[in-house]
Amino acid sequence: MDALNEFINIEIIKIGENSIKIFNVLLVLTIFIFTKILVWIVSKIIHKHREKADIDHSNAYALVQISSYVFWIIAFVFMLEGLGIEITFLLAGSAALLVGIGLGLQQTFNDFISGLILLFEGTTRVGDILEVDNDVVQIQSIGLRTSKAINRFDISVIIPNSLITTNKVVNWSHHGPTTLFTVKVGVAYGSDVEQVIQILRKSASIHPEVIRKDEVDVRFSDFGASSLDFTLIFYTTNIFGVEKIKSEIRINIAKAFKENGISVPFNQLDVHIKNQES
Repeated sequence: MDALNEFINIEIIKIGENSIKIFNVLLVLTIFIFTKILVWIVSKIIHKHREKADIDHSNAYALVQISSYVFWIIAFVFMLEGLGIEITFLLAGSAALLVGIGLGLQQTFNDFISGLILLFEGTTRVGDILEVDNDVVQIQSIGLRTSKAINRFDISVIIPNSLITTNKVVNWSHHGPTTLFTVKVGVAYGSDVEQVIQILRKSASIHPEVIRKDEVDVRFSDFGASSLDFTLIFYTTNIFGVEKIKSEIRINIAKAFKENGISVPFNQLDVHIKNQES
């Protein structure tokens, strides 16, 4: 026992009157391991009871993230105390330094606060499909400073959290998994309008990922410069892959138009030359 006491009281670093002993290092390691285990246990408990408590995956993720941040902040304070560093004295003594760091890392702190807002507010959650900077992405994870997402080309996108909280962002999946989309089509003048409407409606209805088949609608949008313009309206739950769905619907339309002799006009410009008598 005496040998053990002597071992843990061996000084590693001595700074003025303060010293760091092996005991302090072991204490910090114990706090670190305990916190890591605690975070893991809390995460398992939240995900295990998610269905019973009627909490969806996104809210459970936010709850896990927030609780882990709280645990690690508390653990960090205890680890400093374990090393003999008083946090109040440290903050007071480095106030000027912290101000300088704060000015230099202003954007980082902004992203940090934005990350907390995203987790607490819940307007943007894991799995949501956002339109950010003209790029449609699906959120994979929300961190303290950045959020990780993937776009429609399977490319990972790292988004600063402040970009989501301080800019106009379209959340395609916020209100629910089902969303309305449109496909615009123009046909040549003289085409049978009723036949065009039937073809457009059928071309969308036969697609397997179009839902609510009875609500597929076609609207005669306008008399265009060189075409009769229609808007096809349909619903789907595959928001992230809707561009592929639109492409396949357009292929169906093109085939049906060809079979029924309906042409899609190209832009035309009539030029009239007026002869002037000299």
